[in-house]
Amino acid sequence: MRILLLLIILHFSLFTASAQVNIWEGTSCKEKVMLTPYLAQDSGNLAIIVCPGGSYFWHDTKTEGDGVARWLQQQGISAFVLDYRTADVPAFIFHYRKVFRGNRYPDAQDDMLQAIRYVKNHALEYGVDADKIGVMGFSAGGHLAMSAAEFFSTEDRPRFVVPVYPVVTMMEDCVHKRSRRGLLGDSRTGNKVLREQLSLERHVPADCPPVFLVNCIDDPIVDYRNAVLLDSALTAMNVPHLYFQYQTGGHGFGVSEDKGSEECRQWKEKFLEWLHTLL
Repeated sequence: MRILLLLIILHFSLFTASAQVNIWEGTSCKEKVMLTPYLAQDSGNLAIIVCPGGSYFWHDTKTEGDGVARWLQQQGISAFVLDYRTADVPAFIFHYRKVFRGNRYPDAQDDMLQAIRYVKNHALEYGVDADKIGVMGFSAGGHLAMSAAEFFSTEDRPRFVVPVYPVVTMMEDCVHKRSRRGLLGDSRTGNKVLREQLSLERHVPADCPPVFLVNCIDDPIVDYRNAVLLDSALTAMNVPHLYFQYQTGGHGFGVSEDKGSEECRQWKEKFLEWLHTLL
């Protein structure tokens, strides 16, 4: 009985989070944005920053944040869940950002940049390789992850990017309007310059990091054509990438063993295979 108890304690000690950190602490930015490490043993120094979805209004932390990080940790990959700034539920309900700024672009992108820099600067402390830091994002978090690959300087870009059922465009008729409103802010949803600037399919650089892209045709939330636009743009720029488009699975399945479909849940195995060949 005592041995069983020790094994249970060991299991939870291995697959739990380390202390959260405020990525802006000690900087001129007074925001409080938390990063939660899930450090893996024998990780090969690989790390992934995880960006949950939530339309840039909130975070689906359980399915697309902590759950993803624990799964990565179990695969021997250190993970860091980023609680990037979002507009929040009151802004969604009351539309107060028509008058007050609130959280909006570029806040989440600034947090993404700072998170990458933070993990790189503390790589030795966390036991990861500063040159092996990737980003994985879901839904609106997928848009944020790809933003890091497209809009950051070469030294600040992730080693690879994994957008899962991502929001991509702010321009085309397949746009996810709630994410656009969450990102741009109520007073700027009609800003054509920002819409073009933040449409990922229009700004893929030739030196974009490798991309592993996943979505489902039956996605009822983010039109599957978002990922098609990104796939086409990556192909046009000859960016190394792999795109898995599943027929079934919908949206919001993350790494769950229950949500989605048996078909779409294959993405996890495919991703690990791809990662092995990449690194």
